[in-house]
Amino acid sequence: MVVDPASLLPDLPKLPNQKASLIGGTIGRLDRVRDQITVQVFGGGKMKIAFDPRSRIYHDGAEATLADLQQGDRVYVETILDGSTVFARAIRVKSTGAAGESQGIITGYRGDKGELQLRDALSPHTITISVNSQTRIVEGDHNVSSTKLAAGTLVAVKFGPRKDGGQVAREVSVLATPGSSFTFAGQVTAIDLRLGLLVLTSSTDHKTYEIYLDPAAPGVDDNLRPSANVTVLARFQDNRYVARSISVDSQIYP
Repeated sequence: MVVDPASLLPDLPKLPNQKASLIGGTIGRLDRVRDQITVQVFGGGKMKIAFDPRSRIYHDGAEATLADLQQGDRVYVETILDGSTVFARAIRVKSTGAAGESQGIITGYRGDKGELQLRDALSPHTITISVNSQTRIVEGDHNVSSTKLAAGTLVAVKFGPRKDGGQVAREVSVLATPGSSFTFAGQVTAIDLRLGLLVLTSSTDHKTYEIYLDPAAPGVDDNLRPSANVTVLARFQDNRYVARSISVDSQIYP
């Protein structure tokens, strides 16, 4: 009879039953010896978070394993305090765009110099990408002029290398302009009411969206939880999507 050595180890204690805080960022360091990740938090700062086999891992919504975690992954971590240790109850990995793609907020555009300044969603730092006469600027299915490249606009950029080592935009897609309204329908991936942040996977385009919550908005209550199917009416303001109202599909609750 062959015995699995892992079966001889004592069971890990159950995790404390407490609300989790949601931390978003990228894995800056992955220490598999100490079972710890260091997350570069969106907006700046670092946080060390412990993990072990009790941590649930998801990759684009599908269950994964601790072995699938990689340095540089963009993650949302549901954290709790296990004693005095910040512990990952769940780590949700979101795939980033392919090389040569970026998404972020325009901080400035110099048409005379052909320079687009962008604060990438994966970094608090501003990057500069060249825009020339060959760059295609689109909004939805339509070509638009460079006047759409205003500060505060959310864009997706496909770019390639220049001969001098810089980057030139091949296509700039305008995703949201300040003050524009949107309707999102899909499943809640993660939520933290204290931070006022909801992460939703759209049932339309299967992309993940970060939506900030106004506590006074209709529908912001305890019915919001991971896996809930929701419809969110939001406005793009202050460089982010802000929920104006949320309705929860009551059919998912018996």
